[in-house]
Amino acid sequence: MMGELNKAQVAIQSLDDSIAKIQSELPSTKDPLIPRITEEVPSLSTDSGGSGTRKKTYMVIGINTAFSSRKRRDSIRETWMPQGAKLHRLEQEKGIVVRFMIGHSAISNSILDRAIDSEDAQHNDILRLDHIEGYHELTAKTKAFFSLAVAKWDAEFYVKIDDDVHVNLGTLAATLARHRLKPRVYIGCMKSGPVLYQKSVKYHEPEFWKFGETGNKYFRHATGQIYAISKELATYVANNRPILHKYANEDVSLGAWLIGLEVEHIDDRNLCCGTPPECEWKAQAGNVCVASFDWSCSGICKSVERIKHVHAKCSESPATLWGALI
Repeated sequence: MMGELNKAQVAIQSLDDSIAKIQSELPSTKDPLIPRITEEVPSLSTDSGGSGTRKKTYMVIGINTAFSSRKRRDSIRETWMPQGAKLHRLEQEKGIVVRFMIGHSAISNSILDRAIDSEDAQHNDILRLDHIEGYHELTAKTKAFFSLAVAKWDAEFYVKIDDDVHVNLGTLAATLARHRLKPRVYIGCMKSGPVLYQKSVKYHEPEFWKFGETGNKYFRHATGQIYAISKELATYVANNRPILHKYANEDVSLGAWLIGLEVEHIDDRNLCCGTPPECEWKAQAGNVCVASFDWSCSGICKSVERIKHVHAKCSESPATLWGALI
C-alpha cells in the first residue's frame, strides 16, 4: 500500500510540474480586452518600406472612399487635407497620418484598381485594404481598416471619416488630446435611432428581431460620419476581426462590438456641426467645429460643389494645426 501511495504522489507531482510549465508558456491574459484565443497583430512595413516595425504616431485617420469618388477625394485634397510635402511634414512633426482607405475590386488588376494605383502614385495618400469593395460591405471594410492601421502604425487614436465631411485637423487633434490618458475611449456624436425593420427603407436591419420589440431603438453608438477610438479598442477590433458580428450598418456594428466592454463613450457634438451658417457662427464665436456635414444627406449635400464654401466659412487657422502641442 505504501508503495502504491508513493507512486501516486510522484505522479501528482509530475502532473503539477507539467501544468506549471504549460502556464509559464502561455501568453499573459492580464488585459481582459485581448482574449487568449487571439493572436498578436503582425507587424507590417511602414509607407517608406521600413524594417517591419510599427511606426509610433499620434493618430491615424482613414477617409472612407469608393472607386467612383475621385472628385470627392480631390475636393478634400483642395481643402482640409494637406498635400505633398505638407502631408509628410504633418506625419513627421505632428504624428498625424491621413489616408484615403479603399479595398480592391472583385476582378484582379481591373481598370478600377489600376486607376487607384495611378492616383496613389501621384498623391501618395491612399491606403489599400485587404477587402473587396461593395455597397453593403462597409462594416467589413471598417474592420479591415482598423486591422491594417494597427499593424502599420502604433497610434494613440484611430479615426474613421467619410469622404463627404469637412474636418479641421488641428481641432480634432486637440479634442482627442483631452482624452489621451484614458485607456479605452470611443469618441463621436452618440445617437440612438430606431431599428428599421421594413425591407423597403434605406437602412433596413435584417436582424431587427435581436433588438427586442418592433419600434425599439438601437443602443447608443457614434454616428458613422466621423468617430475615433483609442489604441486598445482598435487593437481589440483587429485581434478579433474574424468573430466580430456584422450588422447591416457599420456604425451600429462598431457600437455593438464595444457596448459590452469597459469603454468610456464620449458624446462630443463638435464632431457633428451643421454646414454654414451653423459652423460659421461657431467659428466666429471662437468655438471651431471638428467636423461639419448635413444630417439630411449623411454628409455634406453635393459635397464636391459645396465643400470649398464650407472650408472658407468654417475652417480653423493654419496655426491651430501647425502650432498644436501634441
